[in-house]
Amino acid sequence: MTRYLFSPLRIGPVTARNRIVFSAHLTNYARDGHPTEQHAAYYAARAAGGAGLVITEEHSTHPTDWPYEKLIHGFHPSAVDGYRRITEAVHAHGVPIFAQLNHNGGQASSMYSRLPVWAPSPVPDPMFREVPKAIDAREIAEVVAGYGTVAGHCAEGGFDGVELQCSHSSIVRGFLSPATNLRTDDYGGSLRNRARVLLEIIAAVRAAIGPDRALGVRICGDELIEGGTTIDEAVEVARMVEATGEVDYINTSIGVATSTLYMIEASMAIPPGYALFISNAIRRAVDLPVVGVGRIKDPLQAERALEEGHCDLVGVVRGQIADADFAAKARSGHGTDIRTCLSCNQECVGRMGLNRWLGCIENPRTGKESVPLPAPKSRKRVLVVGGGPGGLQAAATAAERGHHVTLFEREAGTGGQVAQAASVPSRAEFLDVVRNLRAECERYGVDLKTGTEATARLLREERPDVVVLATGARPQPPWWAGEQERVVDVRDVLAGRAAPGGRVLVADELGFHQASSIAELLADRGCAVEISTPGMVVCQDLGVTLDMETFNIRAHAKGVGQRTDEVIMGASPVEDGVSVQILKHTTGESSEERFDWVVCSVHQGPVEELWHELAGAPFPVHRVGDCLTPRRAHAAVVEGHRVAVEL
Repeated sequence: MTRYLFSPLRIGPVTARNRIVFSAHLTNYARDGHPTEQHAAYYAARAAGGAGLVITEEHSTHPTDWPYEKLIHGFHPSAVDGYRRITEAVHAHGVPIFAQLNHNGGQASSMYSRLPVWAPSPVPDPMFREVPKAIDAREIAEVVAGYGTVAGHCAEGGFDGVELQCSHSSIVRGFLSPATNLRTDDYGGSLRNRARVLLEIIAAVRAAIGPDRALGVRICGDELIEGGTTIDEAVEVARMVEATGEVDYINTSIGVATSTLYMIEASMAIPPGYALFISNAIRRAVDLPVVGVGRIKDPLQAERALEEGHCDLVGVVRGQIADADFAAKARSGHGTDIRTCLSCNQECVGRMGLNRWLGCIENPRTGKESVPLPAPKSRKRVLVVGGGPGGLQAAATAAERGHHVTLFEREAGTGGQVAQAASVPSRAEFLDVVRNLRAECERYGVDLKTGTEATARLLREERPDVVVLATGARPQPPWWAGEQERVVDVRDVLAGRAAPGGRVLVADELGFHQASSIAELLADRGCAVEISTPGMVVCQDLGVTLDMETFNIRAHAKGVGQRTDEVIMGASPVEDGVSVQILKHTTGESSEERFDWVVCSVHQGPVEELWHELAGAPFPVHRVGDCLTPRRAHAAVVEGHRVAVEL
C-alpha cells in the first residue's frame, strides 16, 4: 500500500504529483562550468520514471567557490542556456524541477579558482586543510548578492524553484555552526546572529525569483562534530526560516561533507531511515512541508516514513540512481521489479571522490542516458555461461533487446562470488545486485539452467549465434604461500572449505571489503585476528566508499588488529600453525611470527579454460568480467551490458 506516497502535495506555488523527491547530489557532469546534455538526459530519465520533484545538484554562486573541477558556475549568465535544456527536458514529463544554490565556503580549495577560500572564520577544513579568509561585511554582502544573481539565472532558465544548500557543505552552514563561526560581530555569537546571513540570502533570493517560484532551505540537523550544530539549534533555525514568510519547504541533512561524510551518504552498514529523526523534529516545529532523507531505498520504507509522520516528502537519491523508474514501478504495483540500491557507494559516491562522472554498479545506463542505444542488428540465439553479475547482466540486456537467451550456471544457484561476499557481517545487501539481475532475467524470458555445466562440447552442439562467457575467477595463492593447509584464501573460508581458529593473520593485498569482511567474520567466530597490508592504511579503498569509519569502529570493538607497511616474504609450516616472515618496508627490518592460520585476500586468476577450448568455434565468443581479467563487480556488469548491446 502506498496511501501517502502517491498523494500530491503543494509546495508554495508548485504542486508535486507525489512525495518522491530526487534530491540534489553531485554528478560531475558539468563541463567548463556549464550544465550539459548529460545533465538534461539524466534528470529527465528520473522525471519520466515518475519522480514527484527533481532538485538538481548545486550551482555555485560566486567565483571564490570552486571546490571540485566539474562544478556548475551559476554566476555565469552563459549557464542559462544549459538550464533551459534541463528544465525543458524535465517539464516534458510534467515534473517540476528546482535548482540548488550554494557557496561551499571553507569546505573548498583554491586549486581551481586561484582565489582565497571564503568562510565566516579562518577555521581550516579537515579534508581540504586550507585556511580560509574570514570575510568582511562588504564580502558578506557580495555573497548574498551572488545568491540573488544565480537565483535570477535559474528563474530565467525555467526552474520552478530554488533550494538553498545550508547543510553539509556550505558557507551558510559555516555561519550557522558554532564550530566554524568564531565571529564576534553581528554575524557571530548568538544563534540569531549566526543565522543572519541565511535570512539575508532568503530575502535576496525571494526578490530575484518572485512569488511564482518555490523556495526551499536545506538544513543540517546534526553535524556530528565536536562543538557543531545539533538538532535543537537546527529546529530553531527552521523556525526562523519559516518566520520569514518567504520559504515554501525545508529539506534536511545530517553530517558535514568533509568531516562526517560517511553519515551523509551512508553505506549499507548504516540502517535505512537513520536520519529521519531530523525531519521528524523539524516537522513538529514548523508548518512548512519537510523532506526526510537517510538511505530510504524502497517504496515501503518511504511510505512508512510518511505514515509515521517523520516527513511530508521523501528524498530518494541512490534508489533512483539505481533505477530511474523507481517511482513508476512502485505506483503501478511493480515494486518488486525495482532495481534496489545496494548502498555500496562504489560507482556513485566513489566515482565522485575520484573526479569521475556519476554512475551505478547496478545500472550501466546511469550517466549515459544522453547516449542512445543502437537497435539490435537481428534476433540472435545467445548462450551465456556463468550466473554471476556479468553473466546475468549480459543475459538480461540481451533478452530485453529481443534475443533468445539461455544461461548456464554450474552451481545450484546464481550469484557467483557476490553470493559469498554477501554472507559476511554488514554486507548482506550486496546480494541485491544478483537478486535484481536474476529477477530481470526471469522477467525478460531468459532460460536459466542452474546446476548445469556448459562444456565446450555442449556449446558446440547447441549451435548458437553467439556465446558469452562469464566464468569468473578462482583463488590464486600468493608466491610465498607454498602448499600449506593453513594458508588459505578468503573464498575458502566463505565456502566452508577451511575453518580457521586461534590466532589468524589476514594478508591483504586488495585493500577492500575482502579483508575487512573476513576479519570481522573470523573475529565473530572467536579468532584473534590481525590484518596485514603493505599499504599505509588497512583496507584503504573503504575510504572511497565511505565504509572506513564504520569498519574501524566495528574492528576496534571486535579486537581486530591492524598492521601496516609490511610485506610477507615467506611462510613455512610449523606444528599446528604457520611461521610467517615479515619485512617492515619503512625500516627494512625483518621478523618472524607464528600464527595458527593465514587467510589471503589477494588477486585471483581468471577461469579461462572454456575460452581456450572454444578457440576456432563457428560462432563468436565473448568474455566479460573476471574470466577476462579479475576486477570488481561493476566491471562485470558494464561488460555484460556492453556485449549484449553490441550483438
